[in-house]
Parts: sequence; C-alpha cells; structure tokens
Amino acid sequence: MHVEFLSHWSGHLGREMNLNRYGHAGIPVVVFASSGGSYNEYADFGMIEACRGSIEAGKVQFFTLTSVDKESWLAEWKSMHDRAQAHRAYERYVIEEAIPFIKHKTGWFDPMMTTGCSMGAYHALNFFLQHPDVFNKVIALSGIYDARFFDHNQDYGGDEAVYQNSPADYIWNQNDGWFIDRYRQSDIIVCTGLGDWEQDGLESFYNLKRAFEEKNIPAWFDTWGTDVAHDWIWWRKQMPYFLHALGL
Repeated sequence: MHVEFLSHWSGHLGREMNLNRYGHAGIPVVVFASSGGSYNEYADFGMIEACRGSIEAGKVQFFTLTSVDKESWLAEWKSMHDRAQAHRAYERYVIEEAIPFIKHKTGWFDPMMTTGCSMGAYHALNFFLQHPDVFNKVIALSGIYDARFFDHNQDYGGDEAVYQNSPADYIWNQNDGWFIDRYRQSDIIVCTGLGDWEQDGLESFYNLKRAFEEKNIPAWFDTWGTDVAHDWIWWRKQMPYFLHALGL
C-alpha cells in the first residue's frame, strides 16, 4: 500500500498541519478524527487495514487530517461563540488549504468523499452539507449532529455561528436550490448502532432523517442492532461495508 506522511503550512491557523495519505489512486476520502484524535488515529485503530482491499484496488485513497477540536468544540473554557469561530478558522483551512493540497498531490479535481467516526462523523456531515461542491459522498458513522451537545445540551441562544454548524438544526431551514440539488445528486450515508454509548447521538440522527425525508433528499440512514456499540470494532466493519455498497 502506498503511504505518505505529509505536512503543509496553514496561513489560516498559523501552523504546520500534518496529514497522512493511504493509497495511490481513486477518489480522495477526507477523514476527520474522532474527539481530539490525531491524523494517525484512523490507521492506529485499524480503519486503513479494514479498507485495504478498496485502497489497493485503486478505488479510494484516504487523507487523514489533523484535528483542532481541542481548540474549538471541546474547549470548554471558551464561550460557544468563540468555539464556533475557532471551528470556522479550521473550516477555512480545510476548504482553502487542505483540499487544494490534496488536489495537487492527486491530480483529482472532481468532488471528493468525506468520512469520520463519532465526532469525525459530525465534521464529515457538516462539511458535506456546507460544501456539496467540494464533497459529493459522505459516510458518517456514529455521529452527534446537534451542536448543543458540545455545551452539555444547553441552548446556544440564537448564536448564528453555532447554529450554522449544527446540522440537525440548519438542515430544516436549508431551502436554497443550489444546495438541495447537490444534496440530491450525492451519496449520503449516515449510520448508527443502537448499542452501548450510541444513545447520545440517536435524537439528532432521527431528526436529520426526518429532515431529509421531508425535503426529498435521498440518503441512507442505517441503524445497526442493539449489540452494535459506539466503538472502533464496529466502525471497522461498517466502513468497508459502505464502500462496497458504493461500488468502491
């Protein structure tokens, strides 16, 4: 398997940002880490190995990004507004710096895929919904899609910066045809187990499912059984399963 350990300077964040590449060809898959995880996490927990068949067949190549969650949504000493602003700086890094860097490395200029587990699933779906011209496939595993969760389920007081990064909220008011048309042309997979440690995400999972149905946006909201926990052992099964379902 082709592996590269890369880094590049982010002007938006004012630091060097690491990312790893796994694979030599195929659609780039931008991976967001779980809560506070590193760019090595996806490989360390066996996700790359689980997807080895698709990678070595040249169908996908994974790019695992550095997280700034500890400075944004997980920074409990900050106000939710300041956390949202830190996330927006990260968003500018991803869209304006990391994506062009990946395009340069791969020569791939079509829309990409994004994925993640747990908090990474939140990022994957949020980035897809905000930028459906950049991503046209998303696989979100065991996410929580309501930004209130980052503040112990407290309401965010109508703060626009927070609201715009709470998919379970803003999707209901997304009526712009440019976005809706792109959503309808994309491959959207949102999965959760029903077992241990998955309960926190179920309300926002079902809320999103209802919103997508009401807006006639095709999406696969998949629930696995009560034995399926919020854990890497299940994500290692789910990711290759969904890649195969997408023909990858």
